[in-house]
Amino acid sequence: MTLLDKIDWPTAIIVALLLGLAPFFPEPHLWEKLKMLFAGDLRRALDWFDLLMHGAPIALLVLKAMRALRLRQG
Repeated sequence: MTLLDKIDWPTAIIVALLLGLAPFFPEPHLWEKLKMLFAGDLRRALDWFDLLMHGAPIALLVLKAMRALRLRQG
């Protein structure tokens, strides 16, 4: 059993939504950093750290879903 299996779905979803979308106003931080990344404006180390920290729970949720699908298939 891996770490991904130990995290239950409701917790993973809530953490991904809260950290991925925080702060909620004026726009989600992750969305702001992704726009900066695609515009080529992501230069400071703090911006990269913010992108990593706000994107990590969503990446964890995607990895958990991929593992669940793989286990279900075979």
